[in-house]
Amino acid sequence: MAKLWCFLCIVTFFQLPKNVISKRELVPTPPLPILPLPSFSQLKWQQRELIMFLHFGVNTFTDSEWGTGHENPAIFNPVGLDANQWVDTAAAAGVSLMILTAKHHDGFCLWPSKYTHHSVASSPWKNGHGDVVRELVNAAKNHGGVDVGLYLSPWDRHDRRYGHDLPYNEYYLAQLQELLNKYGNVKEIWFDGAKGSNAPNMSYYFSDWFAMVKEFQSSINIFSDAGPDVRWVGNENGFAGTTSWSTINRTSLSIGNGSIVDHLNTGDPKGTDWLPAECDVSIRKGWFWHKSESPKKLSQLLDIYYNSAGRNCVLLLNVPPNSTGLISYADVQRLKQFKEAIDTIFASNLAEKCLIKVSSQRGGKDGGFGAENVIDSDHLWTYWVPRDEEKEGSWIEIRCNESLRFNVIRIQEAIALGQRIKRHEIYVDGKKVAKGTTVGYKRLHKLEKKQVVYGKIVKIKFLESRGVPLISSIGLHYDPF
Repeated sequence: MAKLWCFLCIVTFFQLPKNVISKRELVPTPPLPILPLPSFSQLKWQQRELIMFLHFGVNTFTDSEWGTGHENPAIFNPVGLDANQWVDTAAAAGVSLMILTAKHHDGFCLWPSKYTHHSVASSPWKNGHGDVVRELVNAAKNHGGVDVGLYLSPWDRHDRRYGHDLPYNEYYLAQLQELLNKYGNVKEIWFDGAKGSNAPNMSYYFSDWFAMVKEFQSSINIFSDAGPDVRWVGNENGFAGTTSWSTINRTSLSIGNGSIVDHLNTGDPKGTDWLPAECDVSIRKGWFWHKSESPKKLSQLLDIYYNSAGRNCVLLLNVPPNSTGLISYADVQRLKQFKEAIDTIFASNLAEKCLIKVSSQRGGKDGGFGAENVIDSDHLWTYWVPRDEEKEGSWIEIRCNESLRFNVIRIQEAIALGQRIKRHEIYVDGKKVAKGTTVGYKRLHKLEKKQVVYGKIVKIKFLESRGVPLISSIGLHYDPF
């Protein structure tokens, strides 16, 4: 009897999992990811789309871009400084991250560093008791929804240790510790390789710096020409390449190397590292505030947006506070116009009124990867997937009952499972109106004014892809500007 009972137990043991597995097989699984993949902090960074740079320091008071390092701290006296105004301006513009130049090339520190006298502690501002970094951090915390990043220039034209590898690197690391220890959660830290042609030879211990940054704040994104989390786009015009991969090989990169700017601009489809590009540009001609300068026209800012956030990048827009310590009224107004224009263009998606057809669907009609996912509100974790055999030649078709007017076509990939699309084309009522290579987090095709189209059927063809394409969102929009 005991043997029979054991036999029945064994039969039951082997039968139950088969029933469970067969039921689970009715629900199709997501496709395998295509490596490399973004980290959680990189995904959060990508979704910001627009972030703000704040170039502020002694240059603000000397009408210069690169300070000499010999400036008297007494010139720094922003009597009306109001970091709450900075944060309010950023938030009103839709900005969720502000990066402050805690130290620029002149070596003047906007916080009272105990490792140098060349700082706000030696200035008349607040009788030497001021701290610009603290003011910004507190203002951002009080506002909520706005994060802080910091820029600490490797090139230092003031400190006598510069040019002596060991003592200067120790000095730099000491200041990094101050910033990452005293000021709470820093979301991005900005390193560059800018250096004058006559600067002393100097080896930066970047590996040590990066390791210490991650030790103090593991969720931070580190920006430099070589990452490790965010890379420079290769120019200061705010323009990414028409081909823009978030993937690249970090071993091919080095900080301050002018010969790699084209590579930084486009990335590499065979890259082994997820290292998306950040497009830095100033709202004015200069990076620091100059009384003689005015903000760029709205049309210029929109052009920059299409060629940065619209090409799989994040736009880092510099808005420099003036010598009073405020963001100038003209800049505030231009940012307001910029935000209103972006909202006007993208507030409504004409594709939502239409029927969405696709070439095929993974798992069939009820598989969860259907066409409905491309017009929902989730642009990351819900997506359309064709069948595996449609790695190339798949398509999405937007069919409308009436003719629509639009001049912007938006495509977004589910980049959490890798960047895939290599080449695509767009047709309206059978006529090709746009073509491109990469898509990534967001690709915006802005048609020329003469190409404002009226059409009922929009077809997006994915001609080449690394694995099956995963499309998280599509949109048809009208830009009246």
